[in-house]
Amino acid sequence: MKKNKNIMKNKILIAGTALMLAVTSALGTEHMNSDGTHQGDCCDLYRANEISIDLFGSGSIGKYTINNPSTTRIRDNGQLGAGAGLSYFFTRNLGVGVEAYSENTTGTFIDSASGNLTLRFPIGNTGLAPYAFGGGGQQFDRLKLTFGQAGGGLEYRFSPTVGIFSDARLVWPTETQYFGVVRLGVRLSF
Repeated sequence: MKKNKNIMKNKILIAGTALMLAVTSALGTEHMNSDGTHQGDCCDLYRANEISIDLFGSGSIGKYTINNPSTTRIRDNGQLGAGAGLSYFFTRNLGVGVEAYSENTTGTFIDSASGNLTLRFPIGNTGLAPYAFGGGGQQFDRLKLTFGQAGGGLEYRFSPTVGIFSDARLVWPTETQYFGVVRLGVRLSF
């Protein structure tokens, strides 16, 4: 049973990665010059009044695995999932967002939903933008409880409308022990 669950998790992760690569390949060149450089200047990649849609894969590990990391513990105790988010940036650097994801197909459809305040810091015309975020939300599966969270990540924009991102966060639930979540995904901005 556990082996079948791990096989299914691996298939979902591989399919999600292939989808992200296909989307970024198909859409990432729409604002490129013939020599492969981005059209416009660095400020065009990250804009004020920007709406973004995130599609991501996630993985989470518990407090014990965070405090005593090993590949065996991560493989045996980690949970894989998928989710989506929506963000709005008031300025080039400050935005708010909501997200929801699921790690368990046998429980509720959405395991967790949250909102965050995000600070991002685009680096010149590299397309890279480190970011930090914090917020809170509600967990619906297993136990229904509220939580606070904080973390950071890195986004890379291929164009003003398509990017990829990866981030990590620490989550502090009100009634259980803290845990960590990592995400890897595609960001579509308008």
